[in-house]
Amino acid sequence: MMLRSIELALPDPAAAARFMVDIWGMANAAQRGPGLYLRGSGPLPYLVGLSPSPDEFVRSVTFTCTAPELSALTRNIVAACWPAAPVESSDPGGGHGIVVELPEGEIFRFLTDSATAPSLVGSDLPAKLAHVVFNSNDAEQTGHAAEDVLGFRVSDRTRGMVFVRCNQSHHATAFARAGYSSLNHIAFEMEDIDAVMRGIGRLRDHAMVPAWGPGRHGPGANVYAYYVAPFGPVIEFSTAVELLAEGHQVGTPEDWTWPANRIDRWGISDKDIDALAAAEKRFKFRREWNPAPLL
Repeated sequence: MMLRSIELALPDPAAAARFMVDIWGMANAAQRGPGLYLRGSGPLPYLVGLSPSPDEFVRSVTFTCTAPELSALTRNIVAACWPAAPVESSDPGGGHGIVVELPEGEIFRFLTDSATAPSLVGSDLPAKLAHVVFNSNDAEQTGHAAEDVLGFRVSDRTRGMVFVRCNQSHHATAFARAGYSSLNHIAFEMEDIDAVMRGIGRLRDHAMVPAWGPGRHGPGANVYAYYVAPFGPVIEFSTAVELLAEGHQVGTPEDWTWPANRIDRWGISDKDIDALAAAEKRFKFRREWNPAPLL
């Protein structure tokens, strides 16, 4: 299983797409009616879908999976009585599967038989999404639910987050101990640390500075730089998170402590807490489908 894409609804998807292509560094993938799709250099058909809406919200976060994985997911979701429905994707890549609402409202979509696309040349394009992180009223409970129902695994716990993986990569998502439910941030995996730093330079050319970073996280060990996008969400340049071996021991908050006045491994950057917190509250979740029998 792997994280594929995030689908957002917002008032001006064209302006958002222009920023992500012309400044952030993505490529146009397709347009389907009013919906715009943006991709990276890898074989995924798109990483971000943008559609028009008077309101800002997360339509879904999409994972691809095998047919056996989809069957197991379906059984677990039915047993857990989570709201869900079968789905046929009309997005680039297609595929079919299920869409499900998690206990705090997060909308996840799981697709099988989704097509890939030819890779693109471009060291400053993101390769894929590194992770999509959510704010949570109860991060522990949501993490347990992801394990029990979705078959994900908790990788680490810190004072701020519960990190969850769906394959060997340290986390595809995480749940922040925020006291409310919303999108926390979207992380784009760059080719290497130089691509992250070139991204910072490119945004500096447009008078944008990181809201946090550059730095290196503890859990996942990825190098990062966070920005508040002009169209609302927090977005991150990131190197790949570490790959975990079999038998990985789940970290605890006590494993991830830093010297006073530091919040990452390097301790070289400040964090605009107010700007990030405001942006993290903007995109919540909305179910646009009616639950239907899965089996």
